[in-house]
Amino acid sequence: MAKIIVITSGKGGVGKTTTAINLGAAINYFGKDVSVIDCNLSTPNVGIHLGSPEVPVNLNHFLLNKVELNEAVYEHESGMKIIPSSLSIKELKKVKPEKLKDFKKDFQEISEYVILDSAAGLGEEALGAIELADELIVVSNPEMPAITDALKAIKLSEERNKKVKGVIITRVKKNNIELQPQVVKDMLEIPILGMVPEDSSVSEALHEKDAVVHTHPKSKAARAYKEIAAQLIGAEYDSEKDSPTLFEQIAKIFGKKSRF
Repeated sequence: MAKIIVITSGKGGVGKTTTAINLGAAINYFGKDVSVIDCNLSTPNVGIHLGSPEVPVNLNHFLLNKVELNEAVYEHESGMKIIPSSLSIKELKKVKPEKLKDFKKDFQEISEYVILDSAAGLGEEALGAIELADELIVVSNPEMPAITDALKAIKLSEERNKKVKGVIITRVKKNNIELQPQVVKDMLEIPILGMVPEDSSVSEALHEKDAVVHTHPKSKAARAYKEIAAQLIGAEYDSEKDSPTLFEQIAKIFGKKSRF
């Protein structure tokens, strides 16, 4: 049976959608069948991140019983599957987020691993996605406001008897200002699945409208997501062996085009 992994956060702007897309891309990198579903119905960004902001058939059409789910599935050139949501306010008003859980069986049939990008915060829309989860992954930054909100999301999920797999900390700068890993772990009382460094490659990937795992596969961020994905699915991965060669590092220093 497929596993539904919901990516959530206590607040917006912490890299939740970037994480959902890149975890999907990384799981696909290891040869697994994976789908990424945009369950952030009010402010969907998965399609925007991947260069398809509007598609003929989307998740909203399925939730409104207008189409079958497979009609809303789009395959990325990498093999990863995507189900975008609609940017239309008109369509949004017709969808009831609390009904998302009614479609769990449908979602389980499309891939071996199903990654759901939920709405940020703790409202009805976020809760609708949380109810679908077999496992939850919380995304946060190493800053007190983000960690405090992440703790709220964890407690809310646990109240609903949902398993929280752990937290992914993004935009890590490794300076003396941000919260250190042990402090984060002590505050949240869940495992840290990975630390994704601050990396200009992530912004470059967004500009190229693709996952950083695809556009800059040897970047620090891409390798961090691969490490997390390998842990989640039990695959073997050596980040050091996947790091840029000396020639590639020199090429980047001198401004030549490089995919890392």
